[in-house]
Amino acid sequence: MQNFRFRSVELAHNRPLSTSEPVAQKVSDYFAENVFTMSKMQKYLSVEVFKTLKKSIEHQKPIGLDIADPVASAMKVWATSKGTTHYTHWFQPLTGTTAEKHDAFFSLKDKESGIEEFKGTNLIQQEPDASSFPSGGLRNTFEARGYTAWDTSSPAFLMDTDAGKILCIPTVFVSYTGEALDNKAPLLRSLKALDKAATEVCAYFDTTVKSVSASLGCEQEFFLVDRSLFYARPDLVMCDRTVFGKMVPKGQQLDDHYFGAIPSRVQNFLHQLEIEAYKLGIPITTRHNEVAPSQFEVAPIFEEVNMAVDHNQLLMNVMKKLAKKHHFKVIFHEKPFANLNGSGKHNNWS
Repeated sequence: MQNFRFRSVELAHNRPLSTSEPVAQKVSDYFAENVFTMSKMQKYLSVEVFKTLKKSIEHQKPIGLDIADPVASAMKVWATSKGTTHYTHWFQPLTGTTAEKHDAFFSLKDKESGIEEFKGTNLIQQEPDASSFPSGGLRNTFEARGYTAWDTSSPAFLMDTDAGKILCIPTVFVSYTGEALDNKAPLLRSLKALDKAATEVCAYFDTTVKSVSASLGCEQEFFLVDRSLFYARPDLVMCDRTVFGKMVPKGQQLDDHYFGAIPSRVQNFLHQLEIEAYKLGIPITTRHNEVAPSQFEVAPIFEEVNMAVDHNQLLMNVMKKLAKKHHFKVIFHEKPFANLNGSGKHNNWS
């Protein structure tokens, strides 16, 4: 075991730098290029359908079946023009991460031929199996049915994978009796209740106030550990935190790491992370060393709360994918190392 750990340390120290090609474009030129934004909706939809959809989004109303088909068709045309072959309802079950079930833009036309299509009914609602997701004791296992429904306030986006792009449609996830099985549905309900209560209060002072929205700037702290060192520690592998071993000789009581020069390997990782985040419309503007050794932080410009939460979940997914390419393991545990700062999120605006 000792020899294995020594080899892991040697491998970590001799890693070649993983570099990515510099992007010649300005960030503003490719920001949100993988997001089905309002401007893209206007480009791919008829004037009447776009007006109806925009009104539904602004008033947080579900879209009707009369416009679901043209919206789904436009979304498919945009996605397939970028090489996308599958779509998924992207939701946030009570597992601490996101979930997705991929379906192809494909249907049988007759017994001998197929056709690429995406129906409105598939856009606005689906029925993934919910039997293995946590439910807080709301139902028995055999009552497994769960529904995902499109959250129109959060735009669809394309997720890059090694096998191509996937069209991701942000959704809520509820049981067949209406109970929330995710983190998004309670958030949307609380934002609606806050809007109603705050608007009523504002009416005493300004009758022109029609709605009140909340915003959030979600800082994300994390640890980056070389993959060879991570897998040399069974406690990190099993628990994402240290369980045994001595205290580090140099902890957060020394302040030379906080806001210090970012190591080259980490800088390359963060550079590629920012590029991928910008393509997905995540407005990261800050990166720096945090207090503890190997601890770092990124922070975006604040956004509407629901969008900010979706972007934070998406950001963590991208970080996990890119960390592997850079031979890192990213740790989001709240307290991975005893007596040292932990990973976390700080809400700067609300």
